[in-house]
Formats: sequence, structure tokens, C-alpha cells
Amino acid sequence: MLSDFDAIPVLAVTDLDKARAFYETTLGFSSVGDAAEGVMYRSGSGSFLVYPSGYAGTNQATAISFQVSADRFDAEVADLRGRGVDFQTFEVPEGTWQDGVLVSGEMKAAWFADPDGNILNVETGAEG
Repeated sequence: MLSDFDAIPVLAVTDLDKARAFYETTLGFSSVGDAAEGVMYRSGSGSFLVYPSGYAGTNQATAISFQVSADRFDAEVADLRGRGVDFQTFEVPEGTWQDGVLVSGEMKAAWFADPDGNILNVETGAEG
């Protein structure tokens, strides 16, 4: 069954060099190697693929969510801001926006886009 195997998020981009600069310099990921005309990045115990495609940026939903521990969330958001990342806000059924961060009870989350409009998210993980 497919549930026995790891899933790899895949992000389409128009310009791989521009995307590499964003993911490596702005977000701080290190390439773990080239693959399928793209590049693989390690994230925690998983990985994701960034590759060129004519369909880049067409997904209007969150493409990847990075789970950050509650004690590190504010520092991660501050670091992203310091690297020039702009956070997005939108209407939500519950919670409040505080300086670009959605706060709902103990949960905090922030959304932003890569250069092609792929929507990324950082949020406090399931363990809080």
C-alpha cells in the first residue's frame, strides 16, 4: 500500500536558479542533490523537490507546511522577516491576525509565497 512509503512534496517553479536562491539563501535549505531536472531539499526527516514546470505557481492552496515547535516559532518568523519574507493574511473562520501571524488558541501559523507564488506555511507543530 502507498501508506508504507514516504511522500515527497513537489513544487513547480519557472526559474530553477531563482528558486534555488530563494530556498537556499532566503529560507536556508541545503540541497541534498539534483533530481529529475530539479533539486531536492531535506526538511527535518523528510525532503521536497523543486523543479521547473510551465504550471508553476498555479496552486492557490498551501503547498508545504513546516511544523515548528512552539518555543521556536516566534524566532523562525522573525528570521524569515529578516530575510525579506512577506507574510500573507486572509479571512479565516477563527483566530486573529497579529502582525501577519494567525493565532488561534495555542496554535500559531504564518503563510508566505516563493517567487513563483507557491504558498508555504510555518505553524506550531502537533506537539505544540
